[in-house]
Amino acid sequence: MLDALEIVTTVIVGLMVGVEFSVAFVINPILNALPDDSNQRGRSHGGRMLGALMPVWYIGSLALVAVWAFAGRHHDGTGLVVTAGALLILSVIMSILLLVPINNRGKTWTPENRPADWKEQMNRWDRFHYVRVAVIIAAFALLVTALA
Repeated sequence: MLDALEIVTTVIVGLMVGVEFSVAFVINPILNALPDDSNQRGRSHGGRMLGALMPVWYIGSLALVAVWAFAGRHHDGTGLVVTAGALLILSVIMSILLLVPINNRGKTWTPENRPADWKEQMNRWDRFHYVRVAVIIAAFALLVTALA
């Protein structure tokens, strides 16, 4: 049973990492190459869509890691799993404090009501997101290593 939990947790966290990596290095660069109105509309729509999905995914991933850490507390690799959990907690804190406030503003913008500094705000979100992606990649790598 623990083996199944480890694999399911690693796959779910890995998929989350893939989505966030794609946002950072595929989706947003594509949107940034579009004209301003299309870029901003795409980011607003993405903010609404992923803003509804990702909190569940982050918290669910963290819960699975916590269960793995507890259930496997007497097994090799538990320290790696606990450290991965700590990194996921950091990613949630970063999200709540740094990314969500910008996302909450951006998802309501239209070409008619966006602020003059909307690009600067999106660039700030992108920079915070790059750091968050690095944090969750590290957590994922620790989980994969704990499987070995």
